[in-house]
Amino acid sequence: MNSYDLIVIGAGPGGYVCAIRAAQLGMTVAIVEKRGVDAGKVRLGGTCLNVGCIPSKALLDSSEHFDNAKRHFAEHGIQVGDPRIDVAQMMKRKDKVVGSLVDGISYLMKKNKIEVLAGTGIVLGSGRVAVTAADGSKAEHQAKHVVLAMGSLPIELPFLRPDGKTVVTSDQAIAFERVPEHLLVVGGGVIGLELGSVWARLGAKVTVIEFLPQICPFLDPDVAKELQKVLTKQGLTFQLETKVTGVVIADGKATLTATDKDGKAASFSGDKVLVAVGRRPLSDGLDAAGIALDERKRVKTDHDFRTNLPGVYAIGDLIAGLMLAHKAEEEGVALAELLAGQANTLDHGLIPNVVYTWPEVATVGLTEVDAKKQGRAIRVGRYSFAANGRAKAAGESDGFVKILADATTDKVLGAAIIGPRASDLLAEIVSVMAFGGAAEDIARTCHSHPTFSEAVKEAALDALGRVLHA
Repeated sequence: MNSYDLIVIGAGPGGYVCAIRAAQLGMTVAIVEKRGVDAGKVRLGGTCLNVGCIPSKALLDSSEHFDNAKRHFAEHGIQVGDPRIDVAQMMKRKDKVVGSLVDGISYLMKKNKIEVLAGTGIVLGSGRVAVTAADGSKAEHQAKHVVLAMGSLPIELPFLRPDGKTVVTSDQAIAFERVPEHLLVVGGGVIGLELGSVWARLGAKVTVIEFLPQICPFLDPDVAKELQKVLTKQGLTFQLETKVTGVVIADGKATLTATDKDGKAASFSGDKVLVAVGRRPLSDGLDAAGIALDERKRVKTDHDFRTNLPGVYAIGDLIAGLMLAHKAEEEGVALAELLAGQANTLDHGLIPNVVYTWPEVATVGLTEVDAKKQGRAIRVGRYSFAANGRAKAAGESDGFVKILADATTDKVLGAAIIGPRASDLLAEIVSVMAFGGAAEDIARTCHSHPTFSEAVKEAALDALGRVLHA
């Protein structure tokens, strides 16, 4: 029986980052991972690296290059003829990107002297973890602290269960062997819109079917409306306030049955159905170990990630909050530092959220809807990329920057950006918010010209009532 200061179960972004930070702080650490064990090689990185964030972004970038060659190169004076898509090569590139990063995580484990325990980890009690290897053998390990970081799985609907061929989850939608003729996407959230965008750019007809009256319900309505407008121009079709009730599969085709907002029957036919209605925590079996779960099967934790079982902690998709890789990473760092006697300074209100469509959408903090519900008096600054010089030069004039500031103190309370490289532009606003900064602080910061980031400054100026270039 091996003994460690810390055992982490799950080697996704939260788990492996927690392990690294704990090792940096002088702890002896082991990390348990089951992915790839049956195939003879453990694959670290979790859903994000293997079948989530990274492969989907690789495909988004590849499909964006193809779409630009097909629709935009000519206006720049670049003649390439009629571009053709090689799906097999695109997938090969995606797999190469993923493989190199998986190998990179393995290197980081060795560098930080973290022992990788290949197999399925189960909590036996405080300080006790059993790991079952691929051959069925079991080994028990002890630790002062145990961290649960097993992540999440796609939600399956009982009337729309994936078969991996015609009805699929995101796991299969990042690995199609050919471009679908008609992809039906059930769910108008982040995953559905991103993967819908990939295949629409490559030539598929894409229909997004959403139960709610708005795509991405976490967004302010004006941001969601702008995103839907732009994606519609790109060829996606949206059926909102529509409830899918079942599926009939025949001859490799799927027909979805549904009802609209008025209760009238509707149907949609396609050769692929992507079920993208969210994810659920991978908490199966934890209650058998005495770990308390909430009504959504998330692990109950306190502010410092403690479960009800002494010495056992949980982070990432297993617990309440946004299911985001960077949220899990920050929680992993915060927890490792807590175990080393440091303070927990993580502010979940400053976790960014991004939709990697094109244009991208990036948000942080309060929305206008949130502020109204809280009764907060705010000032809203808004600036369109259509007035931004760099955006004009790049042909990327869709979207806008919106900054919310307290009406009395000018403190930045939230922001939303829909536009080119929104995910990168948002970081400036997050930094200002982390230091309790004001719109005035952004407005008085010199931004290089011409850059997309000038739109952030102009939005801050607009919140102060003195926008310059509008």
